Amino acid sequence: MSQALSDRLSTGIDGLNEILRGGLIPERSYMLRGRAGSGKTILGLHVLQEGVRADETALFINLEEDLDDLKANAAALGFDTDAIEFLDLSPTADVFVEDQSYDVFDASEVEQGPLTDEIVETVTEVDPDRVVVDPLTQFRYLTSGDYQFRKQIVGFMRFLKQQGATVLFTVQDTEDRPTDDIEFITDGTILLGDAAYGQTIRVPKFRGSSTQSGEHAYRITDSGLEVYPALDPSQHEGDFSAEHISAGVPEIDELLNGGLSRGTVSIISGPTGVGKTTLGTQFMKEAAGRGERSVIYLFEENAKTFLNRSRAVNIPVDDMLERGTLQIQEVDALERSPQEFGRMVRTEVEENGTEIVMVDGIAGYRLTLRGENDTMLERMHALGRYLNNMGVTTILVDETKNITGQFNATQENISYLADNIVFLRHLEINGELRKAIGVLKKRTSDFERTLREYEITGHGIKVGEPLTGMRGLLSGTPEMIDQQSGTDSTDSS
Repeated sequence: MSQALSDRLSTGIDGLNEILRGGLIPERSYMLRGRAGSGKTILGLHVLQEGVRADETALFINLEEDLDDLKANAAALGFDTDAIEFLDLSPTADVFVEDQSYDVFDASEVEQGPLTDEIVETVTEVDPDRVVVDPLTQFRYLTSGDYQFRKQIVGFMRFLKQQGATVLFTVQDTEDRPTDDIEFITDGTILLGDAAYGQTIRVPKFRGSSTQSGEHAYRITDSGLEVYPALDPSQHEGDFSAEHISAGVPEIDELLNGGLSRGTVSIISGPTGVGKTTLGTQFMKEAAGRGERSVIYLFEENAKTFLNRSRAVNIPVDDMLERGTLQIQEVDALERSPQEFGRMVRTEVEENGTEIVMVDGIAGYRLTLRGENDTMLERMHALGRYLNNMGVTTILVDETKNITGQFNATQENISYLADNIVFLRHLEINGELRKAIGVLKKRTSDFERTLREYEITGHGIKVGEPLTGMRGLLSGTPEMIDQQSGTDSTDSS
């Protein structure tokens, strides 16, 4: 039977608590596994620091790093090392100097018990609620063989648990010595690893309860570890009414049979310079008039360019920013993981009540995966479903390559994720470059199946009457049709 969430022990890291569905189960042992420098010791310090905050006793058993260096590094990250008890069993320079055989750890001496006695004495005296052993694999070099090593660490873990302690121990894989052979003693494993987009964290084992599966992300910061769980849409749901959101331009609302439906995902696609971002911002302008908050994530241009362009087409972005109905966030895709971006979106929705989210553009978002294209659709699907469940209207801007010629609904093959697809096209008519707008898909209702001329002016967006006297509009080089004979009357020049 799973442990009640109220009985869980916080790790001191919100994102990790979320992955663990509340935290650690008391009086159990957990393995922190990862390469050197992955942040295992920092994670352990978070757990001990959180114990101190909860008026618990915290003990750090140090078997490797110089204690002064360990404390200095911990203090630099903001940990209160004075509130944590330390048992330092790391080798000193004196051991090396005095033992000319360079046999720093003599198995026979260890078996005689001095190190074990020191651990027992300290644990009995301190009576810790939380213990971190860093690294447990050091015991491998303090025993005469694998059998003795397993026997000793099993006894060690049982002793600590009998004292009522919750234990975390770190291990480090090496090429010649993996640590799979000691996972049997753990109640849970937290695995710190790497992916193309950055550092990852998984929980492949957790006895007594379920955890959030999948590959999550983390980052080592100036204040310790920050963990970003992968979006799990099934864990989130908000109340909202299924209503239409107007663009504030009657002809666009006619094309969409009333506007975009709240809580849906829309793709605005088209080639460069056709006005995709401006169209998306138009919906946010109307939302601001209703007092609703919107956020735009800029993956492919800076905020200054976006603001200048919006001002030039009569969108009052400065007033929207001042009133808090618009938030602009530049996103450096090569500095963010998709999980970290998901956390940014969740903060906006759950803490700030954002009702429209626009991602501009999809190609930039794909860069957060650093080439892992196979998972891009999976991440986008999770993001869209989460926003749907929360009643947020999502606008994804997707740039297609062809200025004219072959028509593609989207460049990134994400059309199946969308409830609505609005496309913009460049047209060449009588030697003049013009633009058109149309709707390709709307799941929640019918929509107008004609194309209309689309223009961006200093007064805003203007949309004309349906372009019914032409054919070949999607090719970008339309031909006029003689309404009486039904034959072509002009070429595309």
